[in-house]
Amino acid sequence: MKKILITGANSYIGNSFENYMKKYNGYSIDVIDMIDGTWKEYDFSKYDSVFHVAGIAHSDTGKASSEVKAKYYSVNTDLTIETAKKAKEDGARQFVFMSSAIVFGSKNNRITKDTLPNPDNFYGDSKLKADEGIHKLQSESFNVVSLRPPMIYGKGSKGNYPRLAKLARKVPLFPDYPNVRSMLYVENLCEFVRLIIENNESGFFYPQNEEYVKTFEMVKTVAKVYGKKLHGIKLFNPIIRMLKGIGIVNKVFGDLYYEKSMSEYKENYCKVSFEESLRRTELK
Repeated sequence: MKKILITGANSYIGNSFENYMKKYNGYSIDVIDMIDGTWKEYDFSKYDSVFHVAGIAHSDTGKASSEVKAKYYSVNTDLTIETAKKAKEDGARQFVFMSSAIVFGSKNNRITKDTLPNPDNFYGDSKLKADEGIHKLQSESFNVVSLRPPMIYGKGSKGNYPRLAKLARKVPLFPDYPNVRSMLYVENLCEFVRLIIENNESGFFYPQNEEYVKTFEMVKTVAKVYGKKLHGIKLFNPIIRMLKGIGIVNKVFGDLYYEKSMSEYKENYCKVSFEESLRRTELK
């Protein structure tokens, strides 16, 4: 029986993983809240793996106050390192941290095994500093894992995906711009986490769907799920090309993808195809 502790109650990833694991035998999962300090008195010694999902997700980092920035580092960096230290001191065997592709910044459109982390905002920097801090704890008896996934989507997810899906249900036309994105369906992520825990892995991992995504094709497929036909237009492509490095335009039409070889694993974790994942996200 593998015993897993999720540190961070009511998070999207944590809840998704807990629900996903119900279909498997041989796992016992507990969840604790990290908001107050009571977790410090909790006994981590009985767990094979601690899956740390507590953190502050990305927001409009360009307009944040110094107090907000300090909170990002307090939660995303300091709390993560403190939790990993406690896990090691108590005798847990593994610590799995939800880091992010954001550590590579927004200017590295194609990420390869040789790409160095280079965050360009404090959200990415807070994740990178957490990665650096926890991997210093790696030892023969304590394995440390950082997961650096691209954009995660699924039923109930937040961020750009639900906004684009809403557009797909309403508009008849959408820019057909040739971009490339890595994405990760939440169930594929959960399967990857299960395998990482089952195999007691250590190191840095970059899970992604098997298929790269073109924004127009994604929106078109979502429309198809609802029985709608969405037409692509290329009229605005020159304007998009000029504005691609700017804010929301870059988020929607920019390139951001991992080289496929970075995401290969010895076992298949992409159980759900991209088209099926959109159907499950929208209709399940």
